[in-house]
Amino acid sequence: MSGYAALVPLPVVVPLLGAALTLLLVDRPGPQRTVSVVGLSASLVVAVVLLVEAYRNGPVVMRVGGWPPTAGIVLVADQLAALMLVVSSAVTLCVLFYSIGQGRGETGESAPLAIYHPTYLVLTAGITNAFLAGDLFNLFVGFEILLAASFVLITLGGTEVRIRTGAMYVVVSILSSMIFLAGTGLVYAATGTLNMAQLAQRLDALPDGVRLSLQLVLLLAFGIKAAVFPLSAWLPDSYPTAPAPVTAVFAGLLTKVGVYAIIRTETLLFPGGDVDGLLMVVAGLTMAVGILGAVAQSDLKRIFSFTLVSHIGYMIFGVALSSVAGLAGAIFYVVHHITIQTTLFLVAGLVEARAGSTDLRRLGGLARAAPLLGLLFFVPAMNLAGIPPFSGFLGKLGLLQAGVAAGGPLPWALVVAGTATSLLTLYAASRVWNIAFWREPPAAVEQPAVRLPKLMVAATAALVGLGLVLTLVAGPLFGVTTDAATDLRARTPYLRAVLPGGAP
Repeated sequence: MSGYAALVPLPVVVPLLGAALTLLLVDRPGPQRTVSVVGLSASLVVAVVLLVEAYRNGPVVMRVGGWPPTAGIVLVADQLAALMLVVSSAVTLCVLFYSIGQGRGETGESAPLAIYHPTYLVLTAGITNAFLAGDLFNLFVGFEILLAASFVLITLGGTEVRIRTGAMYVVVSILSSMIFLAGTGLVYAATGTLNMAQLAQRLDALPDGVRLSLQLVLLLAFGIKAAVFPLSAWLPDSYPTAPAPVTAVFAGLLTKVGVYAIIRTETLLFPGGDVDGLLMVVAGLTMAVGILGAVAQSDLKRIFSFTLVSHIGYMIFGVALSSVAGLAGAIFYVVHHITIQTTLFLVAGLVEARAGSTDLRRLGGLARAAPLLGLLFFVPAMNLAGIPPFSGFLGKLGLLQAGVAAGGPLPWALVVAGTATSLLTLYAASRVWNIAFWREPPAAVEQPAVRLPKLMVAATAALVGLGLVLTLVAGPLFGVTTDAATDLRARTPYLRAVLPGGAP
C-alpha cells in the first residue's frame, strides 16, 4: 500500500466533518465561512498531492478498515480520479468565495440561508466520493449524497418557481437513481461482486447478451445524470432558477460526474466498443439539439444551460472513439468545460446583480457601464466557442483529430457536427455580447448602477484565470490526460493496484 493511501479518504471526510461543524455554527456565519474555506482548501491540497503521486507511481488505493477490496470499501485515486479531484476542488473553492461575496449563508428576510454552508460541503463530499469510488455501490452512494444536497440547494429560498422547477429535478434524479440501483442489483446477481476491479474480470465471462444488457442499463442511468440527448430535457428548466453559485457548481460539476461514470464503466467494465456506434449517434444529437436550443433562447442562463448540454456531446464523442487519443481528448475537455461553464454561470450572476436581469431584452450597454464585467464574460465565452489559442480550441482540436484518425462514416459525421457546434457556440456568444454588452440599453428599461461585491468579482476572475492557465499548460495537461487514457485502456495498472493478487 502506498504511503499516501491515508490521504485518499480526506477529500470526502474533511468536507463531511466541515459540514457537521458548520451545522453546529449555524448562528455564527463568520466561523461557518472560515470552516468551509479551510476545509475545501485542505481538500484541494490533498487532491494535488494525490495527482502527483498517481502520475509518478500509479493508482493510490485505500482499503477502508483494512478489509480486502473484495469484501470492503475501496477508494482509488488513479490519474483520472485525481485529476477530477483537483479541478472539482479548485472550482468549488472559487464558487464558495463567490457565494460568500454574494451573502449566501447569511440569514436574510426572504429565506433562512444558514444551511448553505453545510449543504454545500455535503455536496462536495458526494462529488469526491463518486470520483474515488472503487465499487458500483459506493459510486451509487456518492451520487445519492450529492443529489440529496442538491435537492436542498436547488430550492434554496423556497420561492414558488424554485420549488416548481426543483420538483422536476428531484423526480428525474430519483428516476435515474432507481435505474442505477436496479442496474447495480443486476450486476451483482450476474457476477457476485460490485468491486469494479473484480467486475473487470468477471463481466468478460458473461454471455454477450447479458453483458450488453447490463451495460445499457448503467448507460441509461449515467446518461440521465450527464444530460445526454434525449435524456437532457430536464436540465434547461431546472438549473437557471437556482441561485447563481448553486447553478454554477451544478452546471460545472454535476453533469461531469455522470460523464466520469460513463468513462469509468466504458473503459474498465465494458471495453471493446460494443455500443460505440450508439454513443456516437447520441453524441451528435446532443451537440445538435443543445446548440440549436441555445441560439433560440433570449435569457442568459438558459443560453448557457443549452450550451452545457451541447458540449457534453464532445465528451461522449471522445469516449465513443474507444482510442487513447479520443479518451485523452474527452478527459481534457471535461477539465476545460468544468472550469469554463462554471465561470460563465458566475458571470451570469454578476450580470443579474449589476443589471437586475439576465433577459437579453432588458440588457444593453454593459461593456461601457461595467468594462471589467465585459472582460470577464468575453474571455470564457470565446474559450467555450473554441477560438484559438484557448483551451476550448485545443480540446476540440484533439477530439476532431482523434475522430479523423478513427475514420469511418460516424466519426467523420461527428467531426462535422463538432465543427458546426463550435461555430454556433461562437454565434450564440457573439449574440450575447452584441445585445447585452455592446448595444445601447433599452430606453424603457432602467438599469441602476449597482456596485458589484469585490469578492464575487475576484472569484469569477480567478476562474477566468484558471481557464487561461489551462491554455498555458495545455501541453503538459494533454500529457497527463494521455497517460490517464493509456492506463484506462490497458486496465492493468488499476487491477494491479486494487486486487491483492494483482491483475491476471
